[in-house]
Amino acid sequence: MLKIAILGLGEGRSTMSAALKSSKVELVKVCDRNEDLCKQRAKEFDFHSYTTNYEDILNDTSIDIIAIYTPDHLHAQHVKQALLHGKHVVCTKPFIDDLSDAAALLELSKKTGKKVFIGQSSRFFEPAKRQRKDFEEGLIGDLITIEAHYHADHRWFLEKEWSLLQSFKWLYGGLSHPVDFIRWYLPNIEEVMGYGMISSNGSAAGLKNEDTMHFIFKATDGRIARVSGVYTSPTQPAQRDSGMSTILRATEGASQSDYHELRYAITDKTGEEKIITWGDSTLKHYFRFEGQSHHAGEYQNYLEYFVDSIELNFTAYPDMEEGIGTVALLQAMDKTLKTGMPVKIADILNEYGL
Repeated sequence: MLKIAILGLGEGRSTMSAALKSSKVELVKVCDRNEDLCKQRAKEFDFHSYTTNYEDILNDTSIDIIAIYTPDHLHAQHVKQALLHGKHVVCTKPFIDDLSDAAALLELSKKTGKKVFIGQSSRFFEPAKRQRKDFEEGLIGDLITIEAHYHADHRWFLEKEWSLLQSFKWLYGGLSHPVDFIRWYLPNIEEVMGYGMISSNGSAAGLKNEDTMHFIFKATDGRIARVSGVYTSPTQPAQRDSGMSTILRATEGASQSDYHELRYAITDKTGEEKIITWGDSTLKHYFRFEGQSHHAGEYQNYLEYFVDSIELNFTAYPDMEEGIGTVALLQAMDKTLKTGMPVKIADILNEYGL
């Protein structure tokens, strides 16, 4: 059984639950600079092997994997240190916030022979897994287009002081989820065009960046996709419209996966229409904390998949290259918002010699 340590115990809370419940990985140590948070997690999970010093887990030769859940601007440094100490890495999304670190990290991963997996958790939610399986089995034919959205009433979030900083962008914090779904099905996106605005609700709160955005993507084979995000408006009832949803429209059918709802719908190539929902046991696997605030089941699914990839020596996706591609796409989206012009992804990658 592989041994894992966790760095960052805010979002890392889900990974603690995931590792402690898994039969494929053993949690040996957790780390956070905030000792009070370490103590809080120790009490919550009755797990008392914690440290406030990252060096302690880097230098522990028994540890195979380090899972990193620190703020975005620290990811590159923390991943680099883990690789240099011979650890495999799980890093939460978005992978890095500065593509100038990307080439060196790719080189280091090759040199050390250690795997880096990007914790794009939404791919590992039950409806998304089912949608992918049905698609790969050809139940809806060849993909024509994909539409995805993430809409949420996050006005409460604007009470956090840092949400009103110039550095905070819903583009990265929110839209990175549906954008990852777009790239999962259309990996070869070459161009993006989009518009965004700060809504009157966002403006009244003092928000500095767009809270309302719509984008169109074009792939190298000519296929198109769209994504949208709205973050400071009330939402529809969940029975009618999920906060996050992905629709595939294909040559012989269509499918839709919903989140947080455990709901999936498909019209397959025979014309049969199905709506599938999952019951309490699945719900309890995914949502283990109050108010569905953390979704530990997805983390357990992806940790076990990553362990399998190490033991059976296959590539776990999203890997580092895919994580970098998503960051490049998000940066292109950021640029089109500023310029009002289409942006080619290759131009962003070329800027950084990728």
